[in-house]
Amino acid sequence: MMNAGLLRSILPSKSVDTPISDWTWHIRVLVAAWVVALALHWRDAADMTAIWWNSSTFNHCLFIPFIIGWLVSQRREEVSRITPQIWLPGVAFICIASLVWMVGAAGSIGLLRHAGLILTLQALVLSLLGPNITRALLFPLFYMCFMVPAGEELVPLLQTITAEICMFFLGVFGIPAHISGIFITIPNGYFEVAEACSGVKFLVAMVAYGALVCNVCFTSWKRRAAFMALAIVVPVLANGIRAFATIYIAHKTNVESAAGFDHVFYGWFFFAIVMIAIMVIGWRFFDRKPSDAWLPNFVTWPSRAPASNTKAIGLSAFAIAVPALWLATFGSAGRDPLRYQIILPDVAGWSRVKAIEPSWDAHFAGADHRLIGHYRNAKGMTVDVSVALYAWQDEGRELVGFGQGAAGLEGRWTWAASKPAPPGAKADQLMTAGPISREVVTYYVTHAGMTGSASDVKLAALKAKLLGRDQAAGAILISAIDLPGTPGRVAINAFLKDVGSPQDAVNRLIKQARGR
Repeated sequence: MMNAGLLRSILPSKSVDTPISDWTWHIRVLVAAWVVALALHWRDAADMTAIWWNSSTFNHCLFIPFIIGWLVSQRREEVSRITPQIWLPGVAFICIASLVWMVGAAGSIGLLRHAGLILTLQALVLSLLGPNITRALLFPLFYMCFMVPAGEELVPLLQTITAEICMFFLGVFGIPAHISGIFITIPNGYFEVAEACSGVKFLVAMVAYGALVCNVCFTSWKRRAAFMALAIVVPVLANGIRAFATIYIAHKTNVESAAGFDHVFYGWFFFAIVMIAIMVIGWRFFDRKPSDAWLPNFVTWPSRAPASNTKAIGLSAFAIAVPALWLATFGSAGRDPLRYQIILPDVAGWSRVKAIEPSWDAHFAGADHRLIGHYRNAKGMTVDVSVALYAWQDEGRELVGFGQGAAGLEGRWTWAASKPAPPGAKADQLMTAGPISREVVTYYVTHAGMTGSASDVKLAALKAKLLGRDQAAGAILISAIDLPGTPGRVAINAFLKDVGSPQDAVNRLIKQARGR
């Protein structure tokens, strides 16, 4: 996470006017503060590093600390002429960063925890080196934001965009095709725009690369904005064309040949082609020379009376530590275990039956209780009911999150599209080989009530953990296969009419699991 060379690189040579002893003291204090922050949040630092190493979407993050070190070293001579200073108002930014981390930790939101850690490291620079140094190193400090593993939230949107691009080009080339969510059918093939084909890994890496090029190769903000737009649009469009090319080859030959083409072409080879294309387009518009100063016409702000070093350092440590101490005090309250066995209730007018193929179940990693049941009524309608209960939520055991819910990452059913939902719920269409589709209606239940919103669930978990309230939460999912002429929603609505309130059903199961 921290590159000591990055910090030492801004120490001045003997020829500059600023005493080296001033820089040495400030750098030592900053290094010590970063070590304390990283030690306090070592789990978050380790989690980020593991994501960089293990997720191909974020492998490029491994290079970012070295890029930041290079960016700082390029500015060394100019920055070293600026006098560092303790800046007490910077503690306010440390407080904001710590609050972001606390919200992420309390709500089990990894993105906010990681962002809070990076913001803390940035705010410490502002507090311990001063606003002038921070302004001089503004872009390297900003570039630290790309160390936060973010972007996988865009996968469903990018899947949909890629599928629509495919359909556009299939229409241009006169190939008959039908789309259902992210599934495309042509006369001799059936294709899914899977998570791996969404292009998110290239978009995330290209945004980081585009920001670097904008700073290194441009001075005009209009040209920077144009190049950044290019770095976003071209990878998305190129990924859609790649997916279309795969389908087109399958149409002209067979699915096996198309899969072979995609396997060879898809990967860093494809990314390199896209990156070269963007650089070729932008090359003629570069307006910054290698010899240009990094800080042209830089004017330092006047220094006010120096703050008490002891006071500033003490307040910085206090701002970092208080959120962690608060969670340690209140975060374990409201955690009543769900230790007793639970069973799905009988529903009037419906009988329990065996699973109907192709079978389905929701995915909820870390749940304290998991149930799956299958019901049929006198009209022959069949529904599957899945229940998950959590006594409390933490990282790795969350009611909502990536891969949690109606369709797991490795299951036989794949998310295809969002559907209009009943009040207090969310609805999704899933697909599997056949193609066969089913609808799933999901109700989340927390101490705050029933909802279909993932953000509402996160907010309820956050409030419960921060205020010591009951942290129990659960979900009930009702699903039915879409039959010819009879969508699955018909059976789901019939079951909901007879089962009553999903919120009451989940709360009864929570009480049952507590032995009440």
